[in-house]
Amino acid sequence: MTKTILRALAGETLPTPPIWMMRQAGRYLPEYRATRAQAGDFLSLCYNPELAAEVTLQPIRRYGFDAAILFADILLLPQALGADLWFVTGEGPRLSTITDKSGLEALKPIDEIDEVLNPVYETVRILSRELPSETTLIGFAGAPWTVATYMIAGRGTPDQGPAHALKNTDRATFSALIDLLTDATVEYLSKQIDAGAEVVKIFDSWAGSLQGQDFIDFAVEPARKITAALKQRHPNTPVIAFPRGAGEKYVGLHAAIGADCIALDDGVTPEWAAANVQTGGCVQGNLKSSHMVTGGEDLIRETRAVVDAFKGGPHIFNLGHGITPDASPDNVQLMIDTVRSGA
Repeated sequence: MTKTILRALAGETLPTPPIWMMRQAGRYLPEYRATRAQAGDFLSLCYNPELAAEVTLQPIRRYGFDAAILFADILLLPQALGADLWFVTGEGPRLSTITDKSGLEALKPIDEIDEVLNPVYETVRILSRELPSETTLIGFAGAPWTVATYMIAGRGTPDQGPAHALKNTDRATFSALIDLLTDATVEYLSKQIDAGAEVVKIFDSWAGSLQGQDFIDFAVEPARKITAALKQRHPNTPVIAFPRGAGEKYVGLHAAIGADCIALDDGVTPEWAAANVQTGGCVQGNLKSSHMVTGGEDLIRETRAVVDAFKGGPHIFNLGHGITPDASPDNVQLMIDTVRSGA
């Protein structure tokens, strides 16, 4: 019997939606924190195939999610392209910056990225052997725009201002960086599929800050190119696109990108998305991640509302964004029980 997530991605409406959770391997779990301490630091964990596989498997053992998502980070790709990358405790990632043509030209060619990324592919191979037979393995990458925002600013920013500034003042260099990241992402995801990923997801965490034609040029078009290239090489591998913050621009994205599923953030209601987005194909989402902290009757009610809104079409239950470190593992179990009880 085909795995439930693959059935939903193929367009099947299921009586109970399959479920997984963004950042399901992470700091809210004590077993993750123990393995992270064993690894020494975050990047060492990402590049240790045995430990990265272990933290990927931990939420599957604990909760029995219908999918596991590879434990890695969207910034491993720019590091593989030659950017310096490090993490500051409590503050997040830092990168060397690309602010002009010379910085772009200093990056490595795409055919050298596997020297850095081979441990990631090994993690996928381990997972494809060790996951339960009913569990789908999801690979992923950051979308070019979102990755570029970090490469240009050297860190996360509240408004992606440095990337917008480069886009507006030196569009040629900015566009060349997007094109490079698009091509590199195709190779990265293709290698994940070769290693055993059954689905891939493109995370465009900062898509919502792109307006007008820029949203088409730098969110939709790179995702379309990546999806088309992957479909040519791996025609049976579904693609999930997540342009977070797209709002009304979610409408029509299945066709515009060519993705099998559009993941939704919690900035749109399930009812609106069912009427305007799910008509194009499978959707994923979109419970507010704050319910994993607060729990209680609100969690139960809102979980049921999401399931009910999307029950007329193909749906994968998920959060509207990643689970936060302060979430309660018990609330995750309550969400899963609520989805699967069908009550």
